[in-house]
Parts: sequence; C-alpha cells; structure tokens
Amino acid sequence: MELGELKPAVKKQTRRRVGRGIGSGLGKTSGKGHKGQKARSGGGVRRGFEGGQTPLYRRLPKRGFKNINAKQYTEVTLTMLNQSEAKEITAETLLAEGIIGKIKDGIVILGTGTIEKPVTVKAKRFTKTAAEKIEAAGGKIEVV
Repeated sequence: MELGELKPAVKKQTRRRVGRGIGSGLGKTSGKGHKGQKARSGGGVRRGFEGGQTPLYRRLPKRGFKNINAKQYTEVTLTMLNQSEAKEITAETLLAEGIIGKIKDGIVILGTGTIEKPVTVKAKRFTKTAAEKIEAAGGKIEVV
C-alpha cells in the first residue's frame, strides 16, 4: 500500500450546491418551490405550530406537579455490594469498579439480597432492612 493509494473509509458525500443553474436540478428556486412562507429566508414555522389554530399542547389540560428540588438516587442492592472487593464501600469505589453507572445525587442502599462479608458502607440513605443486614454481617454503616 502506498500513500497515494489511501482512500477514506466512508465515501465522502459532495455538498448540495443550490441555485447554480437549471442543469443542476436545483437552480432557480433552489428546491423551495414558488413563494410562500417556507420559500422565504428564515421562513418556516416553529415546532407544534398548527396554522394559527390553538396547538395541541395548549388544548390539553395540565396535570400534576414536578418537584424541581427532588433528589435522584442511584439504587444499590446488597447483592451488588457483594461484588465489590473494597473493605470500605463508597459511591466512588462502586463507580470505579463498574458496579454502578452514575452517582446522580448519591446512592441509596436497598435490602434486596444478602451480604456475606463485613464491610463499611458510606451512602446518603439506607433502608431499614439494608442497615440491619449489614450490621448483622459484622459491617458498619455511615450516612454521608
């Protein structure tokens, strides 16, 4: 293989040159048709526009409440804690070991499954059963 024989992995697509004569197939009106809102510079309508009719998102009733201050915790089970090699388990160690994907606003330890080894667990929240099972196994819990 020579330097001059190299080719791109994906064939390069040539850009569309509009308004360059009738022979190109995109001359004169440049594929925009004749006149009208969509033919104008900067023309077109916003998302959800229904020609002046009250749009669907305004006709439908609004319900419920979205708490902007709500915390999103990453749920970690005792079975997941068993997979960890660390003696002191934190959100960062679980992330480093690939047991969890994101920390979000902290981790909450759920009582699903069993834990076989005595470990120190540091988390934002613990369920009652999770705390009991960790302490029964000889471990310690710390609320961060």
